[in-house]
Amino acid sequence: MNDITIATHNGNFHADDVFSIAALKNIFPNFNLIRTRNLELISKADLVIDVGGEYNADAGRFDHHQRGGAGERENGIPYSSFGLVWQKYGVEICQGNQDVANAVDAGLVSTIDAIDCGYTEGASKGINQGISLSQTISMFNPTWQEDSHFDSCFDEAVEFATRILTRFIASANGGISAKEIVAKAIENAEDPRVIVLEKYTPWKRTVHALSTQALYMVYPSGSGPWRIQTVPVEPGSFEDRKSLPKAWAGLSDDALKAVTGIDDAMFCHNGLFIAGAESFESTMKMAAIALQEE
Repeated sequence: MNDITIATHNGNFHADDVFSIAALKNIFPNFNLIRTRNLELISKADLVIDVGGEYNADAGRFDHHQRGGAGERENGIPYSSFGLVWQKYGVEICQGNQDVANAVDAGLVSTIDAIDCGYTEGASKGINQGISLSQTISMFNPTWQEDSHFDSCFDEAVEFATRILTRFIASANGGISAKEIVAKAIENAEDPRVIVLEKYTPWKRTVHALSTQALYMVYPSGSGPWRIQTVPVEPGSFEDRKSLPKAWAGLSDDALKAVTGIDDAMFCHNGLFIAGAESFESTMKMAAIALQEE
């Protein structure tokens, strides 16, 4: 079955949806990929990854953002979309070898899942650090089972490293430019607890450096609607200075509209760190409600 359609969300992507698609390439060499949040298109897709609010492996639905998530491993690490896909297809991808599939889950998949789901219990064991870039580069070396030449493998590693370096440079440049924009937004904020960005700009480092009062960031998403995001207690932390209201957790569309009283409310993440609405005005209403929450 090669002529299938796989759907995942548009906008920002993360390791779980990227690796999910990479994994599925091993099962379905040819498929049509659509990145969308259009529910009609999603409902028609053969496989749905990281969107859609449903986990049903038999039906090809692999989301974990619904209220209650999509389960967790025996060690407590929740499943993200990558973990759900790996549960179904991992052994097949590993040529029927369950031990290999388990090892990949332990070394790669579960780490990506933990980071994506904000799982912090394993922080003392380094789970939040993920696989280092040095380890990644090392894995370009041929294994004892391969006939690959070290020189050709080195060339592949250099090509990969060049791409990474280019993105690091671009990221650093973006961070420097972002600092001035975010600093000005903090200075101009009507309420120092709610910082509004006219365009999404990397903000965490600057906010932590310049504001102890900021609780929420409000900014437009790349696709148009607006977002409200919590400010962590410190860079890299999954603990927020003030979470969004507990009653919003995992709700979307009509359910969230009913709870908030906001007619264009869109979603709130299970982790209570980000939510959204169609308009700026409504997102600011979300901020006002969140500020009043005990």
